[in-house]
Amino acid sequence: MSTLQTEQHGFREHTDGNWDTRVPVQTRSGRPRSTNVADFPEVTGREVNWKFTPVTELSTLLSGELQGGEQPVSVSDAAGVTVRYVPMDSEVVGRAGIPEDRAAANAWGQAQVAQHILLTSTERQTVIVDRSAFTQQATAAHTVIEAAAQSDSLVIIENSGAAHLNETVEIVVGEGANLRVVSVQQWNEDAIHVASHNATVGRDANFQHIVVSLGGKIVRVNPSIHLDGQGANGESYGAYFADAGQHLEHQVYMDHNAPNSRSRVAYKGALQGDGARAVWIGDVLIRRVASGTDSYEENRNLTLTEGTRADSIPNLEIETGDIAGAGHASTTGRFDEEHIFYLQSRGISEDEARKLVVRGFLLDVIQRIGNEQIEDRLQQAIDAELEQSVLA
Repeated sequence: MSTLQTEQHGFREHTDGNWDTRVPVQTRSGRPRSTNVADFPEVTGREVNWKFTPVTELSTLLSGELQGGEQPVSVSDAAGVTVRYVPMDSEVVGRAGIPEDRAAANAWGQAQVAQHILLTSTERQTVIVDRSAFTQQATAAHTVIEAAAQSDSLVIIENSGAAHLNETVEIVVGEGANLRVVSVQQWNEDAIHVASHNATVGRDANFQHIVVSLGGKIVRVNPSIHLDGQGANGESYGAYFADAGQHLEHQVYMDHNAPNSRSRVAYKGALQGDGARAVWIGDVLIRRVASGTDSYEENRNLTLTEGTRADSIPNLEIETGDIAGAGHASTTGRFDEEHIFYLQSRGISEDEARKLVVRGFLLDVIQRIGNEQIEDRLQQAIDAELEQSVLA
């Protein structure tokens, strides 16, 4: 699978075959796709999907040699869960979409194998994917998470330790299935992680995708969720806390490609310290066939100190007027002083009041995970961040 894909979920090739002479793509849905890294030009940092990213520090992941093959990843045992490695030309690979940028294509081409996690239990199962044994060697990985029809699962991907990782995570949600996938980034402070999460959601299926990014030097996790079945529901949530010199980036794509589909996107982040950077780009496409769509996306950022920067860009494409609703919102700023005043009036100090506001702000996402032990651990990690903060 190494040729240019000219039509995927409504994507079509431009009339000439030379990408370098084409009119620049203006919309999220118009990006070309290919599994061949050579089909993508070198990244300069001027491209719409790379202009906020420190691309000079990603040169190896974008174009260099990566270590593929079976990776040091462990998957917990649970009823109805089957784990195996398959070659990249397997029929289970590529069903959730193929790369649409150079980084994803480079990972795809060098992964060699994909780890296939099949979930079949109709009773809720929790599966932990432990990825704490990576090294600083540049690595390509590919994971396929498949929820069979009518299954019910929570999959938590735990990322910690060292990493210089470029990966694809494919997610296939079968008809009537309920699946929640949580990706937690608590990498070492010098780790670099670039990930494309691609999901296809079937008829009357419910899918929740949750990203929590706390650790790592550069973390770029981009979920693309395609609601391909009638009545499909897709929800994408994120929480992040950027410290000095840390770059946390999330580009979310919600593609309504069937009637009566529903989506919700909500990302919340806090930033503190000189050079702390957060990037969020949210794209929602409501296709012509997606009558009855109900969609909303939002991004909220709290800047706790001077010297931080948050870029927040919501986009909405609508190709049909027959929808139930669609909207977006974006805010970046300091604390709501009314909240601070209210807490102070209850005898709480100003510093503690500010910390409580941040905890509550991010807890709205954290508590959606559905695993009390991990939620508590992440809340403790956020508390530790706040203890180091100067919130004045």
